[in-house]
Amino acid sequence: MDKTRATLVWRDIPGLDPTNFTEPDQWRRKWFTENSNSSRSGSRCNFACISVAEKREEKEFSPTSAQLVNHPLALVALVPKDVALFAAGAVAGAAAKTVTAPLDRIKLLMQTHGIRAGQEGAKKAIGFIEAFALIGKEEGIKGYWKGNLPQVIRIIPYSAVQLFAYETYKKLFRGKDGDLSVIGRLAAGACAGMTSTFVTYPLDVLRLRLAVEPGYKTMTEVALSMLREEGVASFYNGLGPSLIGIAPYIAVNFCVFDLVKKALPEKYQNRTETSMATALISATIATLTCYPLDTVRRQMQMRGTPYRTILDAFPGIVARDGWLGLYRGFVPNALKTLPNSSIRLTTFDSVKRLIAASEKELQKIMEENRKKRDQTSDCTI
Repeated sequence: MDKTRATLVWRDIPGLDPTNFTEPDQWRRKWFTENSNSSRSGSRCNFACISVAEKREEKEFSPTSAQLVNHPLALVALVPKDVALFAAGAVAGAAAKTVTAPLDRIKLLMQTHGIRAGQEGAKKAIGFIEAFALIGKEEGIKGYWKGNLPQVIRIIPYSAVQLFAYETYKKLFRGKDGDLSVIGRLAAGACAGMTSTFVTYPLDVLRLRLAVEPGYKTMTEVALSMLREEGVASFYNGLGPSLIGIAPYIAVNFCVFDLVKKALPEKYQNRTETSMATALISATIATLTCYPLDTVRRQMQMRGTPYRTILDAFPGIVARDGWLGLYRGFVPNALKTLPNSSIRLTTFDSVKRLIAASEKELQKIMEENRKKRDQTSDCTI
């Protein structure tokens, strides 16, 4: 529909001094002093005024309840866009984590088995099949979803903060021409990943402890035990490698996803299968690049870990398990990450298309209401 827009017109006022003030009281000294002198001499001071007219059209032509019942899609447009995107990201993240929870549990067991076995006097790696069988034998079917609740709780604020931060940082890193370069996209993704990780990191530590350490049944139990025995700082063990690991991962993931979709012909960009395929490619590249840092982070989070810094952990893991030790659990992680990323990013794209369609539907209803009012006004005249 045709929207009434406020127009801002700039006009030159003869004699107006376009001085820019950089200090808080500079304008007061200049204008009050000069204007007081001018008033004594009988001259008039210069000023400018901006008048803004409030737009009321949206309220006047908003849809009635009956129209919303007949056009339910328009209801989505009434929800603030940021809220709708936040909810979509949270639900998609929670669903993806629940579906892939067994693979995540196996990955964690494989990543941390070396250090746990070392505490028992044995140095032994554990494979995918062995880890899968071990969980089923010792804990049953429910064991595959052990620690999933805190992960689901974590992913809701994690997704919200990450998506919001990514959009915010993209605005900050745009060039003067308004375009976002590859470096800008990478920087925005890295900052968004670090921001969301820092905010939700304690929940990630609790999830790991609950998933791999015996004797705990609830997240509250783990938290109280950590506070009592290790202090508040234990909730941020391994934060350094986490930030370093997540920054390139999110940067590469988001950047590749955006650039690949942007490079495709326009007719393919809005297809669901395109989003899924692009997400698989971006997640694969990001995972191959950043997985060793994730392994370091997990081992630094464990109780009794001998590693205090990244420089200790890297050679320690290589000495214990070889270079392949840095990629322990990569297969289940890849099987988890690829569908996880696909579900999340595809859902996000789908919701954005749904929001756009709902806005068009709402505009259509409001245009019909405007025409009805115009016809009524003509008949009255």
